[in-house]
Amino acid sequence: MMTLINRRGLLAGMGAAGVVAATPAWAGPARKTPFFKRIGKSIGLQLYTMGDAPQKDLPGTLARLAKIGYREIELPGFYGRSAKDLRAVADKAGVRFTCTHLGLPGPFAQPGLNLMSPVNELADALHTLGIRQAVLPMPLLPADFKPTPGGDFRTILTQALQAAGPDNWKRQAALLNERAAALKPLGIDLGYHNHNMEFAPIGNTTGWDVLLAELDPKLVFIELDLGWVTAAGRDAATELGKLKGRVRMVHMKDVKPSTQTNFSLMQDPTEVGSGKLDWKRILPATVAAGVRNYYVEQEPPFEMDRFDAVKKSHDFLSRFVA
Repeated sequence: MMTLINRRGLLAGMGAAGVVAATPAWAGPARKTPFFKRIGKSIGLQLYTMGDAPQKDLPGTLARLAKIGYREIELPGFYGRSAKDLRAVADKAGVRFTCTHLGLPGPFAQPGLNLMSPVNELADALHTLGIRQAVLPMPLLPADFKPTPGGDFRTILTQALQAAGPDNWKRQAALLNERAAALKPLGIDLGYHNHNMEFAPIGNTTGWDVLLAELDPKLVFIELDLGWVTAAGRDAATELGKLKGRVRMVHMKDVKPSTQTNFSLMQDPTEVGSGKLDWKRILPATVAAGVRNYYVEQEPPFEMDRFDAVKKSHDFLSRFVA
């Protein structure tokens, strides 16, 4: 039996094959028009980026984000609020919730609804929020997973996943397929968000390869975190190319050149445009792959105020010409 885990709780517990050869139609005569204006997409934000600010003052946080220019918000959870209350706050701030992360029961779970809640309850809450898509943000863990006191949590986590082997990832895929099949008739699509743990070698394969092979692409989409892909030593544009038709969302996350390849939830984070990701290749690759939603996300530690950081990322992306 496997323990199921919530991404936010877990992280809180821790102390150019993909680019189209031909010029795409959207790039035509307006090549100097900023990328997001040209493709007609919003620059969204994963609210996890703002730390505990939404918990302390959700109306004020959303109002400040709207002033920066963020109109689409991805929720990391419900912050202990009802769906009706969340929707009212968003409407007043002038933003839309377009996706939510849903955790699963386990030692790091948040209270309230999760992916294993009755599907009718989930669908009712998400429809109230105006959301038609949800994402599982973390992998299954072995039932006996327990961080060793004084040990490095991230290393222990990676070792536990590797020890569980490919069958762990097959069980995860089966769970996602089953829940997606149950939610789809109710108007909710389900996806999976990666970190860098999925890319760790397991014999002659990886958890990522097993997941992609086992997930039903008609049921489960991918939310690709470009920063964690890079931290795993992969090229983000190439990975987008491999996922054409399967990746619906991206987390636009940048990392410093000092980030070393690893599979243990480690990176040196920075604002979008301030790190080593090649956005001139990556952003066109997102269009070729079929990405619909774009969310800025940044991991701690921050070198400036979080609102200043997300403004810096938004400023870069809103002016960027790819």
